[in-house]
Amino acid sequence: MASSIGLVAVMAASTLTATASSAAGLPSWCGPKKITMGFTDGFGGNSWRLVTTAAVREEVKLCPNVTKLYYADGQGKTDKAISDIKGMVAKGVKALVVFPDSGQAMLPALRSAYKAGVVTVPYRVWAGGVAGKDYNIFIGSDFVLAGKLWGNWIKKNLPNGGNILSLSGPAGNSQGVDEAKGLQSVLGSDPKYKFIGTQPYEVTNWDPGKAQEVLTAAIAKYPNIDVITTDFGPSIVSALQAAVSSGWKVPAIAGSDGNVLGCFYADNKATQPNFKMMTVSTQNDHSRLATDWAIALATGGKVPAQKAYPSTAFEDSVSGKPSPVQCRKDLPGDVYLSAKMSGAAQAKLKTN
Repeated sequence: MASSIGLVAVMAASTLTATASSAAGLPSWCGPKKITMGFTDGFGGNSWRLVTTAAVREEVKLCPNVTKLYYADGQGKTDKAISDIKGMVAKGVKALVVFPDSGQAMLPALRSAYKAGVVTVPYRVWAGGVAGKDYNIFIGSDFVLAGKLWGNWIKKNLPNGGNILSLSGPAGNSQGVDEAKGLQSVLGSDPKYKFIGTQPYEVTNWDPGKAQEVLTAAIAKYPNIDVITTDFGPSIVSALQAAVSSGWKVPAIAGSDGNVLGCFYADNKATQPNFKMMTVSTQNDHSRLATDWAIALATGGKVPAQKAYPSTAFEDSVSGKPSPVQCRKDLPGDVYLSAKMSGAAQAKLKTN
């Protein structure tokens, strides 16, 4: 995964000139006004962010009236992410999509961009505020549903209960908070299920290095972990592999998909009797919906019908529905087979 970080840094210093596809008509969200656009990421340092940013680039290419796309990586630092938004406004962009990892700390910067006349669309992580006052629209997802999907799967496949360890990103991020609400709504009233570790989740910043540190500590602290939930499944694989090497038995996992996680399951299912797994889509294409909204509002196009990106089940090692666990040994681990972009195309992002 380290190779993805270098490319993100290159992308941060680059701009994109959009070109139209000669074979297809313009999407309805691509209006007649010509604009430049910005995309700011609170943390660009993992493979999921690389693919998500590439999805934005693909989407922008569908609208030739977006003449340039600027990208900035907040590097996990709130002050840097705030500065990036201000920098985009100074560049004169007419539309701005923001992944506000730091939550409500980002609200003043979002409001400032909106008040400056920039179409401002935060997505995925809730930063507070009011649409039409602090930004144009927030494009969220039903992460409560993701938590419910995990909870219902746990209840069905571990009917006798167990200890549940939950992992998410930065402290207080709305995705992790909402997933915890969904889990609690299904399992919280049943005393057979016990939530262990820091509540509502252990903080990993969605950083594979931090996730390994957190999970390794949790494995040492809690002798009985029956289920792990994680909204960035690939980030825990290194810790899982190290633990297996020491004789640890892998518990059930309810998480988000990634090729490295799917292949870890394929490699270990025969020798790990308690290893059941389900995933929800890791939603790389959430950024596409936010991009479509920003472009539509700034260019005078038709806004999309959807205002939120859906949470959907992807893999289930037990039922095989909607898909069995997938592993593509011919592809790198840090690709996401639930994404619109093919695994092969994602793999090329690592080297091109």
